[in-house]
Amino acid sequence: MIVPARKLFAHAYGKYAIGAYNINNLEQIMGLFQGNIQSQAPFIIQLSKGARSYTDKRMLEAMIRAAEEIFPEAIFAVHLDHGDEKTCYECIASGFYSSVMIDASHEDFDENVAITKRVVDAAHAKGISVEAELGMLGGVEEDIQVDEAHACLTDPVQAKEFVTRTGCDSLACAIGTSHGAYKFSGGQGIHFDRVSAIQELLPNFPLVMHGSSSVPADEVARINAAGGKMKEGAKGVDPAQYLPAARLGVCKVNIDTDGRLVWTRVHREYFRDKAAEFDLRGPGKEFMAAYATFIASRNELLGSAGHLASVRAAVEGD
Repeated sequence: MIVPARKLFAHAYGKYAIGAYNINNLEQIMGLFQGNIQSQAPFIIQLSKGARSYTDKRMLEAMIRAAEEIFPEAIFAVHLDHGDEKTCYECIASGFYSSVMIDASHEDFDENVAITKRVVDAAHAKGISVEAELGMLGGVEEDIQVDEAHACLTDPVQAKEFVTRTGCDSLACAIGTSHGAYKFSGGQGIHFDRVSAIQELLPNFPLVMHGSSSVPADEVARINAAGGKMKEGAKGVDPAQYLPAARLGVCKVNIDTDGRLVWTRVHREYFRDKAAEFDLRGPGKEFMAAYATFIASRNELLGSAGHLASVRAAVEGD
């Protein structure tokens, strides 16, 4: 069942966070649905601009519709990740997306407000949720590239003004995370003081944490052992920080890089160990199972595992 993201947030607020997972192909979609059903968790399936253009956006949409039929017990939102204004309008008009993100964080504050307000008005007219972004995350992921020198944390006072003026349903905050596999060094991590300050001025309002992959050291080591050349020191968000963030109003946690690491590890190891193989279905099956296991493990850490029945009751009772 596809639902607006705000319905998932209403159930999760202050208790757990919803995993928002980026997908690009059939194997990711199947593993994602399997993992969420195994862990009995609601989730958000994210399509980036890169994913929509990888083959054709209609292909991904058709596969998600098929997965919805195969897994009728699943409850999830379909979300445009890091959309520009034009892409947001296209997704709103499509009748498929239940949530869009307008990312005008690179603009000045007033222009960000103006663009976001236009998207909110268009989306809300069709019952679609809108995520916006204030502050800028550093790092690189797909077409997102922000030098750390230009990254800036979200200002709590500005956040309150921004939400009031735009009417957005959730806000992606820059709180110390970054995109890609090389997020942190040393003892760096999430700025919980900044999250708390934002929540104090925006009580009961859903916050979003981007760049939240944990970049597991064992995945990186296995990739390199199978011929990869990932740099030493790849480090992500400590997944033990997911729940503390959720209790401060973070309702959505974006995880993309980790899924790519699982894909890379499975395929590198498969063809290293089975050098004579050329059937793509072999590693595909292994990846689907491994990705499902990964998704279920992340849902446990997010606190969303085991909530599917209660979310269904809440959604159907609206």
